[in-house]
Amino acid sequence: MSYLEYKVKTVPTGFSKVLYLNWPLILLLSAVSSVGFLMLYSVAGGNIARWSEPQMQRFVLGMIVLFIVGMVPIWFWRNLSVLAYLGSILLLLAVELVGAIGMGAQRWIDIGPLRLQPSELSKITLVMMLAAYYDWLDPKKVSHPFWVLVPVALILAPTALTLIQPDLGTAILLLAGGGIVMFCAGVSWWYFGTVIAAGVGAVWAVLASRGTPWQLIKDYQFRRIDTFLDPSQDPLGAGYHITQANIALGSGGFSGRGFMQGTQSRLNFLPEKHTDFIFTVLAEEFGFVGAFSLLVLYGLIIFFCIASAMTMKDRYSALLTYGIAATFFLYFAVNMSMVMGLAPVVGVPLPLVSYGGSAMLVLLAAFGLVQSACVHRPRGR
Repeated sequence: MSYLEYKVKTVPTGFSKVLYLNWPLILLLSAVSSVGFLMLYSVAGGNIARWSEPQMQRFVLGMIVLFIVGMVPIWFWRNLSVLAYLGSILLLLAVELVGAIGMGAQRWIDIGPLRLQPSELSKITLVMMLAAYYDWLDPKKVSHPFWVLVPVALILAPTALTLIQPDLGTAILLLAGGGIVMFCAGVSWWYFGTVIAAGVGAVWAVLASRGTPWQLIKDYQFRRIDTFLDPSQDPLGAGYHITQANIALGSGGFSGRGFMQGTQSRLNFLPEKHTDFIFTVLAEEFGFVGAFSLLVLYGLIIFFCIASAMTMKDRYSALLTYGIAATFFLYFAVNMSMVMGLAPVVGVPLPLVSYGGSAMLVLLAAFGLVQSACVHRPRGR
């Protein structure tokens, strides 16, 4: 469907748009965020002002952004996609020049009182750009080698800039999220098979480069791999994070120790307990029941996004919604795998639960795009 045809179809106008918002999705986002407020209150030892209150303020701001973005016609965001993508690339370049340094990495830009992490923004602008590209491209050309190289270049640009910060976790999410959008657009399986084979070769090259002048990743990233393979090698050093996380996960049992009763978090054994490892706090205090309940909430968010995408009448809206759902899935899948020892620790926060401003605001703005696509999809007269 062309955008001229799209805009002349019957779409909600004015205040009636509110009725067409995906309210179950909004309620699910609020529920997951509330879990985060509760956990941040717990890890702060009952001090709401330390982490929970600022996170609530960001959530309120994020929801305002979600509603504003959702009220704007989807064709506006489609037309803005190229500028948004280029803007995020410029911000990533600015990080290299004037970025703030924290925890050994240069990933943030200070804008007045706000500390922005451009790599978080890139996850969404990349999806917008790819959706706009495939909306413009003739479907018959999707798997043509030349037209496959274009989105590959679009994906590699922010990925490379993110890797040199260094931020391996976000780089992986950019690669995987972009790949999923290409898959949803109908790119041939043969390309993905080639990429998987190349990935295996790249892993071999990375491992073979260790200790050589052409070493491909940082020493701390190699230590993360060693820790992933055998945390017991250095339980008080590189393996400390995952060892303590496993203790917390196991001690929670089926129903948990109780709210604010987790010994690992209360006695400060858990590192980064308010950010990357907050899932282990939930698992220790509420056990398997609490952890599985959060996973169900995440699954329902993905379900409602996919169900909404299947009703979209235009290619851009559908691919945008699929891409945002995929990015959200990768967020929590990588984080949970990381803290459970199923994947190396790569510094990916738990979406809407971990403490952090950039991630929450960007995610809620992204779901605002989903709402815009849902509200403004053409409906029969």
